Amino acid sequence: MNTPHWLHQAIARIEADFCRSADTHLIALPLPGWAAHGIDLYLKDESTHPTGSLKHRLARSLFLYALCNGWLQQGTTVVEASSGSTAVSEAYFARLLGLPFVAVMPRNTSQEKVDQIAFYGGRCHFVEHAGEVYAAAQQLARETGGHYMDQFTYAERATDWRGNNNIAHSMFEQMARERHPVPRWIVVGAGTGGTSATIGRHLRYQQHATRLCVADPEGSVFCAYHRSGDATLTAPGSRIEGIGRPRVEPSFIPTVVDRMVEVPDADSLAAMHALTGLLGRRVGPSTGTNLVAMLALAQEMKAYGERGSILSLLCDSGERYRQTYFDASWAQNRFGDISAAQARLDAQLASDSGPQDAPTDPTRE
Repeated sequence: MNTPHWLHQAIARIEADFCRSADTHLIALPLPGWAAHGIDLYLKDESTHPTGSLKHRLARSLFLYALCNGWLQQGTTVVEASSGSTAVSEAYFARLLGLPFVAVMPRNTSQEKVDQIAFYGGRCHFVEHAGEVYAAAQQLARETGGHYMDQFTYAERATDWRGNNNIAHSMFEQMARERHPVPRWIVVGAGTGGTSATIGRHLRYQQHATRLCVADPEGSVFCAYHRSGDATLTAPGSRIEGIGRPRVEPSFIPTVVDRMVEVPDADSLAAMHALTGLLGRRVGPSTGTNLVAMLALAQEMKAYGERGSILSLLCDSGERYRQTYFDASWAQNRFGDISAAQARLDAQLASDSGPQDAPTDPTRE
């Protein structure tokens, strides 16, 4: 049973940590070719959180949700299934509260993420395949008498999509003085589905004209699920770390998503490298996936003569992937030659590729 003193202290520590962290930055991408067409692209830089990724928001929400539901007590072992970034952020909050933490992850998770979890005092339990993380996490929680945080179930309900502390509210505040302050599109990837659920609900609640697009990497199940509505579908799983899933997750809410864009792995990597050159610092592969969808939507807007802004997320720093996605030999062995995708991305960034590359939107009025 939680003592009120420990519970109140735990919540106060998380809230104090939130107050110490300024909001993340909004980056206007320097793309004069697109600006000349009246189309502006932005990234909200989630890599500036204390744990270096978008998942810092999710981990904070999950811990507050678990505490207020009475699921965490003093000394409780926290267990999570993760491809890395959520586990890093949860390890941070577990250390903040003095709780043991175990991350259940695929064995091919980047070493940088494994090292960060260890830095925050957590330990890693590895499985061979992404689909094995769920059962292994449940088993570890039973064995330790701990709590399985289960981001894939609780992500969509742990964050208050109506309130003023969520990512969508922050986006619109930061866009207020831009040329096109209400984005035509917001683009996000989906791992748990929590971010797309929060943003999609907030857009409707605030009655914004903005539409929501989810960029889904090759091998993920979400696009097929969005098309068919069949929650029993499975897929091989994504090779783009942090987004895409082999199964339909409970937190993915398809009815708040206006568009899905399937992104080949080669395009995600090419966009990761292109954006790294554009910003002068490394970004992660999931940010590359987002950029591919942004450019596809921009091409469509250009074809229809539309003006407006497109906003997405810089999910995490590419420094976490120095030994993997940014290692030429590793990437070649895993993804093959991406030079054709790189040439295509370079042309799209310059806004000199034709409208035939744009997706077709059957719902366009």
